[in-house]
Amino acid sequence: MITFNYIASFFLIALGLYCIVTKYNLMKTVIGLNIIDYGVNLLIIAVGYNHGGTAPIFTPGELNPGSFFVDPIPQALTLTSIVIGACVSAMSLALVIKLYESYGTLDTRQIRRLRG
Repeated sequence: MITFNYIASFFLIALGLYCIVTKYNLMKTVIGLNIIDYGVNLLIIAVGYNHGGTAPIFTPGELNPGSFFVDPIPQALTLTSIVIGACVSAMSLALVIKLYESYGTLDTRQIRRLRG
């Protein structure tokens, strides 16, 4: 099951890169950035997962040498990444709106030609 998470995360990252490289619409570029963000978040969670591990919440009496836990650091990093990704998405969409108001198009080829 963990291999599926790695494959899905690399697929999402590749799909996002494909959207960024091949599409000329700025909205599709922002969507590609978001897809990459989701793929990276899935990859971080998959790396930090331990099969059979429990939540890292315990009392001193429950802790023994044979117990192991799921690493909480990748979960905290992913939560932070989700917040940062939402802020980046909001900022990039605001820039896309301003570019549309200024140039009247979202096509990057036409915006590069205008030079105004």
